[in-house]
Amino acid sequence: MRRAKDAARSIGLLSDAQKREALQAIASAIAGAADEIIAANADDLRRGRDAGLSEALQDRLSLDESRVAALAAAVREISVLPDPVGRVLDRRTLPNGVALTKVSVPFGVVGAIYEARPNVTVDITALALRSGNAVVLRGGSAAASSNAAIVSVMQQALASVGVDPGAIQTVDPFGRDGARALMTARGLVDVLVPRGSADLIRTVVAESTVPVIETGAGVVHIVLDETAPLEWARDIVVNAKVQRPSVCNAVETVLIHRAAADRLVPAVVEALVSNGVTVHGDETILELAGQGVPATEEDWEAEYLSLDVAMRVVDDLDAALDHIRRYSTQHTESIITMNEANAARFTAEVDSAVVMVNASTRFTDGGEFGFGAEVGISTQKLHARGPMGLAELTSAKWIARGAGQVRG
Repeated sequence: MRRAKDAARSIGLLSDAQKREALQAIASAIAGAADEIIAANADDLRRGRDAGLSEALQDRLSLDESRVAALAAAVREISVLPDPVGRVLDRRTLPNGVALTKVSVPFGVVGAIYEARPNVTVDITALALRSGNAVVLRGGSAAASSNAAIVSVMQQALASVGVDPGAIQTVDPFGRDGARALMTARGLVDVLVPRGSADLIRTVVAESTVPVIETGAGVVHIVLDETAPLEWARDIVVNAKVQRPSVCNAVETVLIHRAAADRLVPAVVEALVSNGVTVHGDETILELAGQGVPATEEDWEAEYLSLDVAMRVVDDLDAALDHIRRYSTQHTESIITMNEANAARFTAEVDSAVVMVNASTRFTDGGEFGFGAEVGISTQKLHARGPMGLAELTSAKWIARGAGQVRG
């Protein structure tokens, strides 16, 4: 970590063009090392299956040719995004003539703790470097071989263009001791971002002495309002659950307005079941759909990350909002409605990082939002909230320019 701190000084001084060149070199190196990365990933997958790793984590862990190509493409996209460093955030002149300018600056060293997600190794590194930061990674034992291969490839790429490869560090070889050291590296690491299970995030928040940007679990809701078009309701719910169920923006609970239940429930449940989804429904859902399993209290609190979804009929929008307030993790919620008043009320009253109207929750993503990639999806309210891109990896400083003024 001290190596990263030393490297951060030179990384923070790189020009826009130099940072672009470094990321282009990383993208080319990742694409060129696809076979090596996929072979290392196969080792991780074999160990994961032997250890009983869940299907959701196996999906997050898995890399194939298309996913490696997507990693390289994401780095290229980040490389051409506007430089977030040096932006003028505020400017004013004091009555005594001192000129003040507030500008964006890198944090310095960004730490990341995550699990079974080799894509995060690439995304966070690329975002950190583009925003002038060094990075220290803890990717977990499940992805140890994949992450080691990727980090080595990226370090070599930096060296090839004259950038200090010490800007990319990993504590994975030190196991849990490395994770603890990273969480307590105050003074060496400027900010720490955890990504993963609710347990992992809680542990980092509780034990870290380094400032933490908290990313949260995704107990994500979709509300099918009384006026929800059947086709929209069916297609959006299926997309939000089925496209990639192991990610945090996949829907976990669907709430249906009682006045629309007869019209919507049978078709939506049938579409879900035909896509392999197990529906955990309340009594009304099971009666109307004729299939599914009874929901319990635990289902309303569940982040399944699998082909499971909880469904409940609610009396009205008030009841839906009450349910969300009780069970939401403040990640993403969406309402399907043709009623503008209800849409406006939903966006005003739901206190989540992302609130949607008539769209799939799968759009809560840094790439989809145009950030190129994301550090994570912050569910806290300080500094960053929602998908975190380049701007969220910068801080600010004030520059004062005077002409001999002294304070009286």
